[in-house]
Amino acid sequence: MPHITIQLSGSRDRALGRRAAEAVSQLTADILGKKPSDMAVTLDYIADEDWLVGGKSLAELSAASYFVEVSITDETNTKAEKAEFIRQVHEAMRGLRAAVHEVSYVYLIDARATAYGFGGRTQEWRHQQAGV
Repeated sequence: MPHITIQLSGSRDRALGRRAAEAVSQLTADILGKKPSDMAVTLDYIADEDWLVGGKSLAELSAASYFVEVSITDETNTKAEKAEFIRQVHEAMRGLRAAVHEVSYVYLIDARATAYGFGGRTQEWRHQQAGV
């Protein structure tokens, strides 16, 4: 926990994907306080011609974009932490790529502890075992 999904515009670029995964994972640890050993990251690449913003493709706009989705257990982070995370992810992505479009999204999914988990155990079970 958490699961991180990163979609990047453009063709597959393993070096860029690795840098994006490292940056988002580090911010997830530093700002949201999540354990790196429990993070899973998946990467996906979408052609610029297939990514539309305001009805125009990124190819037409000569821009790049990203979508970052991070599943976290509900009630484990404050509004301020979430806002700072979203701000810093955008800054990190702008540092990795040229011409990142402003309409690039970060979505923090607040998943209920009873409906989210890994290794066959819910986060609620883990909280109870820890005496939380």
